[in-house]
Amino acid sequence: MAYRLHYWPTIQGRGEFVRLALEAAGAEYVDVARQSPAKGGVEAALGRSLQDPKNPRASFAPPFLVDGEVVVGQTAAILLYLGSRLGLAGEVDGLWTHQLQLTIADAVAEAHDTHHPISVDAYYEDQRAAALERAKAFREERMPKFLGWFEQILQRNPAGDLHLVGSALTYADLSLFQLVAGLRYAFPKATARVLADTPLVSKLHGNVSRRERVHAYLQSPRRIAFNEEGIFRHYPELDG
Repeated sequence: MAYRLHYWPTIQGRGEFVRLALEAAGAEYVDVARQSPAKGGVEAALGRSLQDPKNPRASFAPPFLVDGEVVVGQTAAILLYLGSRLGLAGEVDGLWTHQLQLTIADAVAEAHDTHHPISVDAYYEDQRAAALERAKAFREERMPKFLGWFEQILQRNPAGDLHLVGSALTYADLSLFQLVAGLRYAFPKATARVLADTPLVSKLHGNVSRRERVHAYLQSPRRIAFNEEGIFRHYPELDG
């Protein structure tokens, strides 16, 4: 039975971290809102879940994954669930892989907050002054701290510096690839400077992009282009 991924159909967003894992593993899945718009897509599915009094575990928001009778929400939880099933959880310590994913989620949230520092429900144009300040701190302090930490993790990996965990691909590698890709889109100048100081992170990004299934996915129409509706948004003034 194919996995069913529920996420917004026009952005990469947090759903992209799940898509990358499914694609890299060659798993069969349905991107429901993109492939079944006649059924109402993610809003209808989320609405049914929230309105069903028999469902005590309704997801707060997409993405959420359906696997038969199992429904899992939150990107990190979805990847924790899929990791062992797809062979992407790490050879020894799946919990460590999960911790890395949670730190990536922190970085993603901070990247999002550069363009929406006051309110998610307000337009960027209505909070531009605050966004300029938040983006400056993110570029100069937080981005180097996050990517520098991942650089150290790669350096310290007993199995070598090609992967975050062990000697094989995990969903944490795929998610770090996506984080770097998003930062390069949103902050091309600032990210280039940070990656110059984190060569192992840069190398991991390149290695993941060249993996056969990942490369095929990135070149396919299934890979939605970055845009100014998603988490990573390119506003030149925020790049310093």
